[in-house]
Amino acid sequence: MGVNPVLNVTVAYSPVPAQVDQVALRLPAGSTLVQALQASGLPERHGLGPLESLKAGVWMKLRPLDTPLRDQDRVEIYRPLKVDPKEARRQRYRRSKATVAEGERPAA
Repeated sequence: MGVNPVLNVTVAYSPVPAQVDQVALRLPAGSTLVQALQASGLPERHGLGPLESLKAGVWMKLRPLDTPLRDQDRVEIYRPLKVDPKEARRQRYRRSKATVAEGERPAA
């Protein structure tokens, strides 16, 4: 079996929850994650700033920008967290505790 000289790659970014902007690309074999980001145009379209500052990965795994890609890879650009997950959990706990104190049943 010969090596395919072209990679079929998808680059995806979710600007807000439940909305995904994705671009299907055909890149030369040996292309890297940063080259896919550049070719997609998504960072510019969404005003994400310099490529070096982006958090991106392949198939839900954070990867360095110089990571070589394979055919059928899904490159993902990750949004920064708006709230620390631990703090969000604390806030949910406080709300549920306040609800119980008022005599209501907490939501399941």
